[in-house]
Amino acid sequence: MFPPALVAITISLLIWSGSCLASDTSPIPRTSSLTEAALREEALYLQEETVVTAIRREQPISQSPSNLHVITEEDIRLSGATDIPTLLRRVPGMEVMQMTAGEFNVSARGDNQQRANKLLVLVDGRSVYIDRQGLAPWTELPITFPEIKRIEVLKGPASAIYGFNAFDGVVNIITKSGAEMAGTTLQTGYGELGTLRSAGIQAGTIGKKFDYRLSIGRDQQQQWRDRSALGYRVHRFNGQAIYSIDSDSSIKFAGGLADTNRFDFASADFLYLNTPSTYAYSEVLYERPNFFLRFNWQGNETTTDSEPLASLAGLIAVTDKFGRSRGVPYNGHTYNAELQHTIELNPAHRLILGGNYRRNTISGTQLTENGHEDRFGVYLQDDWRFTAKLTLNAGIRMDLHNELNPTYSPRVALIYSPIPNHTIRLSGSVAYRSPTLVETFQEIPTTITLFGFSNTSTLFGNKNLAPEQIVSYEAGYQGWYFAHRVRLRADVFYNRLSDLIVPIEINASGSGLYLNQGQVDIYGGEAGVEILATTWLRGFANFAYQEIVDQTSIDLRGQRGAPRIKINAGLQGNWNNGLTGELAIHHVHSALYPVEQNFHTFAGLGLIPPSAVPNSRVGHYTLLNLRCGYRFWHDRAEAAISVFNALNERHQEHPLADVLGSRVMGWLTLKL
Repeated sequence: MFPPALVAITISLLIWSGSCLASDTSPIPRTSSLTEAALREEALYLQEETVVTAIRREQPISQSPSNLHVITEEDIRLSGATDIPTLLRRVPGMEVMQMTAGEFNVSARGDNQQRANKLLVLVDGRSVYIDRQGLAPWTELPITFPEIKRIEVLKGPASAIYGFNAFDGVVNIITKSGAEMAGTTLQTGYGELGTLRSAGIQAGTIGKKFDYRLSIGRDQQQQWRDRSALGYRVHRFNGQAIYSIDSDSSIKFAGGLADTNRFDFASADFLYLNTPSTYAYSEVLYERPNFFLRFNWQGNETTTDSEPLASLAGLIAVTDKFGRSRGVPYNGHTYNAELQHTIELNPAHRLILGGNYRRNTISGTQLTENGHEDRFGVYLQDDWRFTAKLTLNAGIRMDLHNELNPTYSPRVALIYSPIPNHTIRLSGSVAYRSPTLVETFQEIPTTITLFGFSNTSTLFGNKNLAPEQIVSYEAGYQGWYFAHRVRLRADVFYNRLSDLIVPIEINASGSGLYLNQGQVDIYGGEAGVEILATTWLRGFANFAYQEIVDQTSIDLRGQRGAPRIKINAGLQGNWNNGLTGELAIHHVHSALYPVEQNFHTFAGLGLIPPSAVPNSRVGHYTLLNLRCGYRFWHDRAEAAISVFNALNERHQEHPLADVLGSRVMGWLTLKL
């Protein structure tokens, strides 16, 4: 087959280029170094990343109170990925489950499920979490791939800084400034399944005070289960302008729109949804050293058509309260204001104070009433470096909610550096996820028809829900070896989840109500290595293990499912002759996921064949993703070919997910 052949070709190119160019040096990125000799010296070692997500200000990754992993601009470019969740697969401990062409469920450390709602997603520090349903708009973000500078992935609770919903972790997508993208950038990718990725960006500076970036994009793909049917199509627009008031302060204006006129969404246990939607945002951000103030709005409007799986057609129907299964509207808006101020007590001791107000609204015809919620939170963090070897980070946040009792989210981390380039971190934290607006106000009728008789049951929201809670303990190590050419990382964790929000049947007719129920314990560990073998070749490998225990007190629909073992490895090549390449492999162990009981009921009555009942066990699978590129025209252009699932290992990542196969794409990027 073509993909396996491409595997052999790509591996051959990697080996050939390495043997021919072992003495070459790749183009060296410009940094703060003053001489060419210093630049070449920097290319011989891995540099420690500066991150911002853990405490919302810059710090070395080794001093972060939370577990952080950085996906760099180079990682993104060389991956050939068409979506952010595919990039996240390389991070040890991240759970990525693709349902359809456009729908992904992403979480961390064993807490994945359909409609995953416990991971906070940010763009440049601004929350894009859709509070209406608790979802991350992975394929609906207005930004395009060439605009992304890096992605910071925080695993573990972070409510001490971010408040509600930073439960499993935080993904912070950080974009480039206009100066960093100066000029015109054009990118297009096209391939199998009618897959299209296109972007056009114009960016730059005007004088010494004005920095701007404008972008447009269009993405689309056919369905995996029906290659003749459109899976999703989205048009994007984004813009930002930064005005430097003086040398220390600036004000930023940003806004964007993503219009999705088709989105194939496997939402429920027996439904496919087509949810055309519009996502828009606007933002004003004022920044100066040790202080920022942000105001932002985001809106999300959808019109949903629902249809059961083909095997259940005529047996089950989900509607709104007026009996409609098509054209069902949902509208949600979020208004947010936040600020943070840092007080430098001395060079080794600082206090970080902040707070935010957030208002969410929802309207639609699958609700008992149009609703809203108001949240207010304040936090304090103490970052104190006692000695050159020992740092304490301790903080707490209080959140108020118009429907909930106050919550308090502490985090304590002790960071110890016994010798230079080696750190040990011990931490404990508590976080909360507030009920979504759907879980509070929902009213969804479901009609089951058996032998000509129909019964309608309704799933209702609940205003008396408590927030879900996670208590987490973690120990981590990070160390550099062989003159900063090798980095080792290892972590162990123990998480206790409680008051999980689960839809529960409450009467004989099958009607249900969202209720808090039970607890789950999840423990495990991750280990990884990153290697700079030469100036033109680097690699990574990591391993994650986890156990989910004590789920007996939770209804089947609330139980967690995740693979025990995940293994990732990859090689990246970047040569002076213009060739670039990446080989990345992801092995995921088998897992059990809960399946809707109605499948078994219908099969027992002979209404559907036993083969139509989804197997709750998802088998293990291995993804091999490849990309090979060639830079030319003085490095202002690059042509590339990428392959997703190059071994064409057909697999599902959930019992109700589409069967994924291989996909080959060609790419062209121009910098004018």
